[in-house]
Amino acid sequence: MSERSADKSFEGQPCSSEWLTASEAARYLKIKRRTLLLWARQGRVQGYALSGTERRVWRFQKKDLDAAMMANTVLTSTVPSVCPEERVGIE
Repeated sequence: MSERSADKSFEGQPCSSEWLTASEAARYLKIKRRTLLLWARQGRVQGYALSGTERRVWRFQKKDLDAAMMANTVLTSTVPSVCPEERVGIE
């Protein structure tokens, strides 16, 4: 197996450190590309800006995207908004 084939996916199977473009990463997260790039600039998602280009080109790793989504969980209320015992017809 050559070095080149070791770095890329083999017959459609992703590598363990799969790099995604901004469009691919946004599609993976099911958000707009623009939102993903905003999150990357804000530091909410780990992104890697490539140098040597006129425009900033971003790359993302699936493991970083997964970690960012797991870290930003929805906070639940400690006090229930509706008390079941106060409902009509419940005894």
